[in-house]
Amino acid sequence: MPMASTNSSTKRLKPRAGAKTSSDASKKADAIKLLKEDHREVKTWFKQYEKLENEAEKEALAQKICAALTVHAKIEEEIFYPALRKNIDDEELLDEAEVEHASAKQLIAEILSMSPQDQLFDAKVKVLGEYVMHHVQEEELEMFPEARESEVDLEALGEELSKRKAELMKKAA
Repeated sequence: MPMASTNSSTKRLKPRAGAKTSSDASKKADAIKLLKEDHREVKTWFKQYEKLENEAEKEALAQKICAALTVHAKIEEEIFYPALRKNIDDEELLDEAEVEHASAKQLIAEILSMSPQDQLFDAKVKVLGEYVMHHVQEEELEMFPEARESEVDLEALGEELSKRKAELMKKAA
C-alpha cells in the first residue's frame, strides 16, 4: 500500500467527512508508537537474556531477538527512513541510523551462525543489546521528535509499517 501523502502544513490532520472515528484511530498506533513498542519489547528480551543460564533458552531467546531486530530494521529502512528523508532536514541522523543498522545486522549474522557453547556468543548478544539501546536512544530522543514536527502522516505510515511487519513476521516464522 503506498504511503498516503498530505498537503496539510500542520502536524495533525482534521478528520474528513466520513473519516474513521477516534475510537477506530485509537486501535491503530502511529509509526512512532509502533516503533517504540518494538524498542520496549526487545529491551525486555535483552534483560531476560542476561538472567538466563540454560543454553537452550539462551539460544531460543537470542534467535527471537535477532528475528525481531531484523524485521524492525527492515521496516525502518524500507518505509520509515525514506519517509523521513523526504520530510526532515537531518540527513546525518538518518545516515548514522543506517550505519548502526549495518553494524547490528553484522552481529545478528554472527550470533545466528553460533551457538551458546561458542566462547563469544554471550558477549556478542550483550554488545548487540548495547548497540540497539544506543540506537533506540538516538531514535527516540532525536529522530522521533523531528518526525513529529514534520509533515509526515504518522498514522498512515504506522499502518504501512504494521502491514509490512506482519508480512515479514509470517516469513520469519
